[in-house]
Amino acid sequence: MGKLVVGVILGAALIAGAALYYLQVYGFYDDVPDPGGGIVLTPRDAETPEVISYTDFRAIDANSSPIRFRACFRTPETPAALSPRFETIPGKDPRNAPFWFDCFDAEAIAAELAAGSATTFLGQKNIAYGVDRIVAITADGRGYVWHDLNDCGEKAYDGTVVGEECPPLPARVDP
Repeated sequence: MGKLVVGVILGAALIAGAALYYLQVYGFYDDVPDPGGGIVLTPRDAETPEVISYTDFRAIDANSSPIRFRACFRTPETPAALSPRFETIPGKDPRNAPFWFDCFDAEAIAAELAAGSATTFLGQKNIAYGVDRIVAITADGRGYVWHDLNDCGEKAYDGTVVGEECPPLPARVDP
């Protein structure tokens, strides 16, 4: 009888673990079609993002979190040409992407950023409350996009007071 109970418990744990793994790595992600509006960067002297040219767009996103967005693209633009016009934001390493989204290798992107062969730009501020869209472009024209918490988002999600410099929190809608 004891072996049967242990077997049932282990079987349930294996099924729950497999389901949790599947949901985290595959379950909530959807392919995102080309946005049509383009890849945008925020100019240094304006708040309205501007479109840059791109091709070969691939992206994934999940409704479960505003920071699960990842995208890859190619552009004829170079960081050297874009840096004088658009807002750069150093120190923003990408978050990991699921292994099956093979164009986005967070470790390789971070290594290129550290080596200076890629530059991060502010794509769009507050794409969702407290979340900015970050765009990294390499010297050879590869581009990557991800979402990252900004100062207001970090404060809002860790429970500290957001302060006057942050926009008001959106109203919570309970289902």
